[in-house]
Amino acid sequence: MSAPLSNDLVVTVTHLHSAPNYNGSAGFCSRGARAWADAHGLSWADFVRNGIAASVLTATGDAMALRLVEHARQQTAGEE
Repeated sequence: MSAPLSNDLVVTVTHLHSAPNYNGSAGFCSRGARAWADAHGLSWADFVRNGIAASVLTATGDAMALRLVEHARQQTAGEE
């Protein structure tokens, strides 16, 4: 994985639980996300405590990660 950028968006569990999922509902489940993180060599505990840099998620190239990053960007833009 590449190192996070200093001005990188931090994606949080709040984003994870509110992102549109593949069945049209809101939120990805923690159980599946934990398994996904393990499969990609990412620390679930660190993600829960601190969030994870968008660049780290994007670097996986995974469709779920890309969807989550886009959702976090939209949520953050809406707060400005």
